Formats: sequence, structure tokens, C-alpha cells
Amino acid sequence: MSQASNIDGVLVQWGDRLFYPGNRVVKVRPQPKLDDGSMYQRADTIRKRIESTVVKRAPQVMVKVTGGGRGMLAIAAHFRYISKNGRLGMENEQGEVLQGRSAVYELSEEWRYGGSLIGDEGHRREAFNIMLSMPRGTDPRIVQRAASEFAKTELANHKYVMVLHDYQAHPHVHLSVRAESFYGKRLNPRKADLQRWRETFAEKLRGYGVEAEATRQATRFQTRNSEHLWRLKAREDGRLRKARPEGKSSPKSRTTRTEALRAWLHIGQALAKSPDARDVKLAGSIALFLQGSSLPVGLSRIPPDRTQPTRMGAVVDHEVRR
Repeated sequence: MSQASNIDGVLVQWGDRLFYPGNRVVKVRPQPKLDDGSMYQRADTIRKRIESTVVKRAPQVMVKVTGGGRGMLAIAAHFRYISKNGRLGMENEQGEVLQGRSAVYELSEEWRYGGSLIGDEGHRREAFNIMLSMPRGTDPRIVQRAASEFAKTELANHKYVMVLHDYQAHPHVHLSVRAESFYGKRLNPRKADLQRWRETFAEKLRGYGVEAEATRQATRFQTRNSEHLWRLKAREDGRLRKARPEGKSSPKSRTTRTEALRAWLHIGQALAKSPDARDVKLAGSIALFLQGSSLPVGLSRIPPDRTQPTRMGAVVDHEVRR
């Protein structure tokens, strides 16, 4: 096997774990995986994702379930909130734009009777509220188009409406989806589903030429939990009395980050040995990325391979001197 092929093999093996982790606990739709192309093509995909994450520092998309109604009263109230009581147009699953107070009322009645009857109040969640967001400076219209394509891909066979909010610092789309599909199957998003949703949204944005990534927090060594919408609103109103502890320090979280670091070191070591100068430079970028990351105590000393010396330190020195 040639040296280039061996390097590509390492990239595919460890890059797949780093960027496309499987889920062995919850049965969900298949997670994104590297395509079935040649080893070179699959390794090239990993190189692009590494560059996007550690060199370009592409903006990370946010896809979050912010809540959901357990009855039609709550669902209708959310319709009024995201549409500003009908002033903003709502796009449904058929691509139609609904606007006006009467349209909001008719939509509520359609959801109430369009499938299993949804009463005013209930014990189970009948709709999910989802927010798709990008940082300040992203074209709001592209965010809206990408969100529309996301919904058609991930929420097919469900009733949904979406509204663009572009009057705040960061453009975002509020999306409400009926839990029961046209065929009676209920939506029940889990953690693995949310990661797939992020990957899909980022892919749709890249299709419009927008730099966007959906890298896991563990891969980026981020430790801050995203806050629920109610906490953000409570803080804005001065009603939040108890602060939430920051960061993730559970044994499972540490294990996940340890595995991510091990993958980064294997990849960096392989790239540092490459005869291609671009690979060596990318290895240096990985080393600098790791140096600048907030690694938990004890993780930074895990060697990628105890049987071989690493050249990552030399690469870092070389890149810094430049």
C-alpha cells in the first residue's frame, strides 16, 4: 500500500468517527456517512471538513427544538407568536404563504382536524417547535431558502409552517411541525436526529455558497450547553433567579471528548507524515487548533499512537515561525 493510500485510510477511519459518529443506543434514521466513492474521494471529504473546522472556522449552524404544544391552545398561540399575529407570512409544507389573522385561525383549525383530533389541551406533545439559526451577517433570504429545503427533506409527510425572523441580530427561522404524520407515524426527535438535522441544514446552506458547518461540540471541544428559549426570555425579563452551571463534566462527556482528541491526534499525525505540503500545513493547523482549545485536564497528554513518535510539535513550531 502506498504512503498516500495509507494516509487516506487513516483520514477515513478516524475522520468518520470524528465527523459522522454513529448512534448505538437509539434507533433512528441513518446518520450522515461518507459516500461510497473511492478512498481518495472519501478522504478528500474529510480534508474539506477539517479545513472548514480548524482553518476557516466556518459558522456553526444551530437547529434546536425549543418546545412544542400539548394541545391546540398552545399550538395556536405559537402560530400567533412566530407570525406576529398574522403580520408575517408563514410558509407551509406545500410552499404556500399564509398571512393575516384569519389565515392563522384557519391554519389552527386545519391542524386540529387534519388527522387525529387535537383537543385544546392534552397529555402528549402534538407539535414540535424548531428554530434554525445562523450568525449575524448571513443573508436572511438564504437562511429561509435553506430552511425550506431542510423541511422538505427531514419533515416530509408532516404538516409544518415556517416563518423567517430577520429583524434581530442573527437571522433565524421558526418552524412548527405537527407530530403526527399523514400516515399516523409520530415524530420523536432524539439527539442523533438533531445532529442529522444540523448536517442537513448546513448542507443546504453550502448549496447556496454559504460557509456553514455542523460539527459536534465534542469535536470542537466546546463545553457550553445551549440554553432553552424560556431561560433566555426569563433572563431578558429579569425573571431568572437561579444560574445554570456552565460546561459539561459528566464521565460520558469526558469520554466523548477523549475519543475526539484521539481521533484528531491520529489524523494530525498521519497528515504530518504526508509528502504533500498541503497535508503538512493542515496538520499544523490541527495542532494549533488543539493548542487553542479548552481541553479538560488530562486529555492533552493522550498520545495518538504509543508505538510511533509524533511530528505535530515540530509542525506547530514551523507554522508559528512562519
